[in-house]
Amino acid sequence: MTQETALDILKSGASVFLTGEPGSGKTHTVNRYVAYLREHGIEPALTASTGIAATHIGGMTIHSWSGIGIANVLSARDLDRISSNEKVYRRLAKARVLIIDEVSMLDSRLLTAVDAVCKAVRRTAAPFGGLQTVLVGDFFQLPPVSRENAAQFAFRSPAWSDLAPAVCYLTEQHRQDDAGFLSVLSAIRTDSFGDDHSDVLKARISSHSDAPKDIVKLFAHNADVDRLNDNALALIKGTPNVFTMRSIGPAHLVESLQRGCLSPENLALKIGASVMFTRNDRERRFVNGTLGKIVGFDKDSTFPIVQTRAGNKITAEPVEWMIEDQGKSLASLQQVPLRLAWAMTIHKSQGMSLDAALIDLGSAFEYGQGYVALSRVRRLSGLYLLGCNERATQVHPDILAQDREFRASSEAVSEAVGRMTMGESSAAAEKFIAYCGGTTAKVEKQVKPGAEYSSKGEKEGKKFTLAELRTSHAMAYAKWTPQEEEKLVEAFKAGESTAKIAALMGRKRGGISSRLKKLGLME
Repeated sequence: MTQETALDILKSGASVFLTGEPGSGKTHTVNRYVAYLREHGIEPALTASTGIAATHIGGMTIHSWSGIGIANVLSARDLDRISSNEKVYRRLAKARVLIIDEVSMLDSRLLTAVDAVCKAVRRTAAPFGGLQTVLVGDFFQLPPVSRENAAQFAFRSPAWSDLAPAVCYLTEQHRQDDAGFLSVLSAIRTDSFGDDHSDVLKARISSHSDAPKDIVKLFAHNADVDRLNDNALALIKGTPNVFTMRSIGPAHLVESLQRGCLSPENLALKIGASVMFTRNDRERRFVNGTLGKIVGFDKDSTFPIVQTRAGNKITAEPVEWMIEDQGKSLASLQQVPLRLAWAMTIHKSQGMSLDAALIDLGSAFEYGQGYVALSRVRRLSGLYLLGCNERATQVHPDILAQDREFRASSEAVSEAVGRMTMGESSAAAEKFIAYCGGTTAKVEKQVKPGAEYSSKGEKEGKKFTLAELRTSHAMAYAKWTPQEEEKLVEAFKAGESTAKIAALMGRKRGGISSRLKKLGLME
């Protein structure tokens, strides 16, 4: 299924399980849907199974949102207590759309409990209290963990069966562009990993000294990561600059944010330190996973200056991590969006895209751990392995059969959507917006004064909307992706003219020049 088809299904108000291989665009599709809802005056409840995943989407854990806390099973008394909590009641009563990210790491009992709370607070027997529920994730990745009995996958929950979400299985690939590498990942995913695939990975076995010095190293255990990062920083001469995290809000919410924040509470940096950005930048100068090196500290602010692999120099100023509820901040952290990047755990790498990584799978111990680590890398040439055991190429046996069902269900959904007319699709979307109390008439964003597209109409004083401009100029004012910027920098440094770069990238010459100036490559 394409992202556009999945987005149309989401707009209809149907509850959905959005899945697909790493790099298929799950997060991108969710972000587009969230933006669409907000454009129509609807604030979705953004939640995730873990704190790390919650910070990636700017939401809160499903445990906190639902008021369940650390419990997996609720008694009638628990439901009464949660339902009488004013904050939880107001939060759930106002909600119309519930999004749960990284559902693969959610225990089935917790999903059942969330369903029960929604029904109790909203006083209806409809699944999840009648909320449009969007479950997002890939069950081939890291499975749920339970402190007590063996955890069960979320799709085993009675709540999942009652919800009966439309399966949207994204099939386009936007991360890996290496056919040989994709065949290895596909073989792991379909349990058809053989000697030929093993040979491909063996050919990537390296030592620490063989791999580029400035790439991320992924390990299965925290102890290995901490030891390597601390030792690497200590080898650099000089006193470190330490940046201390600032926090606002109740202690339990702050702690939840800290657990999910990839930047440490006390960030020690030196010139020469290998670092990684831990957040997406609104100006798209960097994304979560962009690698670089500390090349200095700003004279006025003392904030670190990072030179990225594309050659861009960025002053890393503090950013905010926040837990929001209906658009209101409940707790927040402020920290420089960096972490030492000589090494990190495979667990914390989930959701990232990396150009290159040195990975130790010799001590992999969990189903899906190897698949998650390998699929972080965009192409085989960027993969360096210290070791790889048998478990690293295995996925959970229960997932294989279930995946076939998901794919078949998604194909059926795609066929049904394909039979709908554009008018029927638009009518369903408008009906759902109205049900949510939103405004069905979207106000088109105008191009800001001084930035209007130069044309005969503009000279006559006419203002064009972005939608109008893009009917003739598809890339007009389109945001730059990190990959496009890298391509731009490479072409410019190779001596290509702005005219040739514009033709290569499908943009206007003025847009090319403006971007090069913003990157500090042109006067």
